[in-house]
Amino acid sequence: MALARTRGRRRRSVLPRWRSRVRQFGITLVFVLVGSGLWYTQEQEYRDQLSWMGVPTWDTLTPLTLHRVLRNDGFLVGWSDIRVNPLWVSYLLHEVDDPQAGPRPSFRRDWRTLWPIAADSYLGSGYDRGHLAPNYAIAAVHGRQAQQQSFLMSNISPQRPDLNRRLWQRLEEVVIDHFVPRFGVVQVITGPVFPERFLDNVTNRVGLVEIPEAFYKIVVVPAEEPMALAFIMPQEVRGDEPLDDYLVSIDEVEARTGLNFFPRLPEEVAEVLEGEVVASGWALEEVARLPSRY
Repeated sequence: MALARTRGRRRRSVLPRWRSRVRQFGITLVFVLVGSGLWYTQEQEYRDQLSWMGVPTWDTLTPLTLHRVLRNDGFLVGWSDIRVNPLWVSYLLHEVDDPQAGPRPSFRRDWRTLWPIAADSYLGSGYDRGHLAPNYAIAAVHGRQAQQQSFLMSNISPQRPDLNRRLWQRLEEVVIDHFVPRFGVVQVITGPVFPERFLDNVTNRVGLVEIPEAFYKIVVVPAEEPMALAFIMPQEVRGDEPLDDYLVSIDEVEARTGLNFFPRLPEEVAEVLEGEVVASGWALEEVARLPSRY
């Protein structure tokens, strides 16, 4: 009888502790779910601020399309740990009263990437550390911290000097100095273009970083009747070519990259905006031949 009473007391003492732990776990789970929901909502709101009609997506999922969205002040990066490159970078530019940029920061590793791409990873390769979210425009519109983050190696891709310092730089300058004042706000999506067959380029790398064959830039005026220009610039350029030599349709960029850049865009609007090359209204002919800074 004494043994039975002892076992009964043990069962009664264990039961309240078990219920208390279940209650604590339930409360913790509620906090985690609520916190995750708030984080997701805030993250989605931030992404929507820096992208027009949604961040780029893929029509066909393959190992090569796997990427993570890295959030920065003023720009988003679709980072691939397989190509060790940003597949796309999205940012919004708008007019500011007194555009300024501080001193150029130092390049630095982004610890969010799987592979250790350091500031000196391109040394001796013959390739520049090419910005995708550009230093000056990001600094002028989004501030010093955003400028510093634009020097993270997750925002960098290998570019030939004549492309990076001349033709590409000229296009970046036209966007911030001419398109933004003309339209008030522009959305930019930019990134690398790789050969169609991965195996043809798998060993073409600077260290771990795969070398693109070209780069694209899409500039959109996100109005009620949107306008868009798209460019594809190959690595092998002189640098003094007219910018309009490299105009293409957004459909061509999507075909070359496999990306769907504006997944929320209504189909009837996308057919016109993405399927045609319409340069009228941009005054591109006035700036297409401006000299480079270098």
